[in-house]
Amino acid sequence: MKQLDPHDFLALDDELDDAERNVRDTVRAHATTEFLPQVNEWYARGELPRDIAKELGALGLFGMQLTGYGCAGASPAAYGVVCRELEAVDSGLRSLVSVQGSLAMFAIHRWGSEEQRQEWLPRLATGEALGCFGLTEPGSGSDPASMRTVARRDGADWVLNGAKTWITNGTTADVAVIWAATEEEGIRGFLVPTETAGYSSTVITDKLSLRASLSTDIFLEDVRVPSSAVLGRAPGLGPALSCLNEARFGILWGVIGAARTCYASALDHTGRREQFGRPLAGFQLSQRKLAHMVVEITHASLTALRLARLKRAGTLTPEQISLGKLANARSAIEVARSARTMLGAGGLTLAHPVMRHMTNLEAVLTVEGTEEVHELVLGRAVTGIPAFR
Repeated sequence: MKQLDPHDFLALDDELDDAERNVRDTVRAHATTEFLPQVNEWYARGELPRDIAKELGALGLFGMQLTGYGCAGASPAAYGVVCRELEAVDSGLRSLVSVQGSLAMFAIHRWGSEEQRQEWLPRLATGEALGCFGLTEPGSGSDPASMRTVARRDGADWVLNGAKTWITNGTTADVAVIWAATEEEGIRGFLVPTETAGYSSTVITDKLSLRASLSTDIFLEDVRVPSSAVLGRAPGLGPALSCLNEARFGILWGVIGAARTCYASALDHTGRREQFGRPLAGFQLSQRKLAHMVVEITHASLTALRLARLKRAGTLTPEQISLGKLANARSAIEVARSARTMLGAGGLTLAHPVMRHMTNLEAVLTVEGTEEVHELVLGRAVTGIPAFR
């Protein structure tokens, strides 16, 4: 009788091709060996060392789904598997790859000029340079069209004023993709080298989630950039939202890794810990929780794999990505919360990875679109009636 893999119950990784399995194995081995032993310290200190970017760049993970300019042109599933294996260690690692490749690099690759691509993408691909993505503002999260950051023309230049918040790597980035409202052309994207006069940023230090990641506030005070800094291929909010969809795709894969780690920790602990004369895994209520975790992880994996195939075929829609992000993030945090209960008081400490993942997933539920936003996206898709503007 075939032995089932408790960590891949339907053998879904058998659906990956050789290249996708190779990148899975490479990233899993590196993340487990190099990052896992240090992640608790990073989380406790609220940091992610800048040198990690060069490691990830050397592995070819930044912008790996893009083509040219030093990018690998990998399949959607390969990129998804990378996000899954990194987030199995910590969401902060996946966030770094996601912000660099799916937000900053994708924005330049898809909406930038050839000169902008040549200037930034090769260095961003290696991790020599870091990028950040400035869309969210203190008073504008789910409603980016109401942003107050403005850009006005001054001769041949643009002058930017405003503030952005919850921006990953704003203090360590070399270039910031800043979205600002203009009088003439609506919302536009600008490439702002972070050494530009008037650009400043500070780390948000009091957060209780995604601590192995640098979340920052960005301040723009009369930041002057030339007209060549504009992401000129399309005006409006659409280009910014297209970048968010790229990031959401990585998230819906990544959260599976976090859920898998939480489940594995609960399975291991309950198999070894004895109470009332037998392992905790031998009790019906324990097995019920473990079975529920297996179902949630399997459903999330099926969703992610299907969306990867649709993306490869060029037919994936934003609404389908919203379904995946909403469903998979919910499933992952349910698994984490259930696993935490199975670890008892020890599950509250960094001796186990579960509480760290659980707090991270609270942030992941919100970033790149809250649950409510994705619910309304799906509601509009199935009814044809928009419930928000």
